[in-house]
Amino acid sequence: MNNNNNNYDSLKETAFKVREHIIRMATDGGCFIGASLSCADILVYLYKCFLNTNKDNINKSDRDYFFLSKGHDVPALYGTFVEIGLIKKERLSRHLKTDDYIYWHPNVNIPGIEFHSGSLGHLLSVSMGSAYDSKLKEINNKTVVLLGDGELNEGSVWESAMVAASLKLDNLIAVVDRNHFQANMETEKLNILEPLDGKFETFGWNVKKVNGHDFEEMDKVFSDIKTESGKPTMIIAETVRGKGLPSIEARADRWFVNFTQNEVSQLLNELATQEKTILTSETLMVR
Repeated sequence: MNNNNNNYDSLKETAFKVREHIIRMATDGGCFIGASLSCADILVYLYKCFLNTNKDNINKSDRDYFFLSKGHDVPALYGTFVEIGLIKKERLSRHLKTDDYIYWHPNVNIPGIEFHSGSLGHLLSVSMGSAYDSKLKEINNKTVVLLGDGELNEGSVWESAMVAASLKLDNLIAVVDRNHFQANMETEKLNILEPLDGKFETFGWNVKKVNGHDFEEMDKVFSDIKTESGKPTMIIAETVRGKGLPSIEARADRWFVNFTQNEVSQLLNELATQEKTILTSETLMVR
């Protein structure tokens, strides 16, 4: 890790491309666009900078393992897979077609998908099992799982959190995509999660917070994870639902969408305009 500014710019460009892929998958049957956009930067950072997982070692037992517990946000993962060369870009156009496995949730027939997900609340347990297996086999790797914040309402998450701490799984890293929405409602209006950091600390985890859209900040936080601590680590990533598209950001009704092709074109233009505005602003700040 320890990226320089040029590398951060490269990560931003990759995240922009991933968001393009997500938007293009939001038609002809649709997808869960809001939370897919909120976790795009996190996934790009993990696969480009943190995980020892790539197209060359994808079948090796000592690779790092990643589990997408919030499986409905798989468009962001598929888009990231395209950008790191795990799958071909052309496959994304077969989203929800009967001749491929690209659909609303992860499928293990796609390279890089470790486990089916979709029913929320299960993959912290699965990833815990993966981390424990690595410990038993004395494999020096990491297991990372990405959860949604609304998913934390599931009791199985907290059972897993308790056991992971008891087993001292310091090779397990959980990341919460904290976009403050659950389906079509704000999380705190449905079931109060805060103080989220205090709860995981009480369960025996190392807890860190990060801006899930800031690559430099993520780099500092992930670089500081101490695996020798004997505790699993929880990263609470503050994000914005629909990030990159101001017209749908932080909107409860932009959970699952099925846009027309014309709407997709409009959103791609909005994304490009937003990206240009951000880059111009950053250039002026540097000057």
